[in-house]
Amino acid sequence: MMESRQILKRPLLTEKATIARETANEYAFEVDRRANKLQIRDAVEDLFSVTVKNVRTVNVRGKVKRMGVHQGRRPNWKKALITLEEGKTIDLFDEL
Repeated sequence: MMESRQILKRPLLTEKATIARETANEYAFEVDRRANKLQIRDAVEDLFSVTVKNVRTVNVRGKVKRMGVHQGRRPNWKKALITLEEGKTIDLFDEL
């Protein structure tokens, strides 16, 4: 079984994720592609000591990129959108 630090790779600090965090108390993380929703929920609750209300996941396909005549591909990855209970927050800049 994977440890909590192996499941959660990094928080996603995009403009869209910031708006979701401020309005809906929803946090976005890049997670291990093999992790399921229950493992993600347990990892967030273990690392940040919060209560998770809902977990949604998205498998993101890697983009095809070009550099001149050479073509490459970014890797596929998994995104988790975690909704917390009312009144709970995660301080991303102190915890990670």
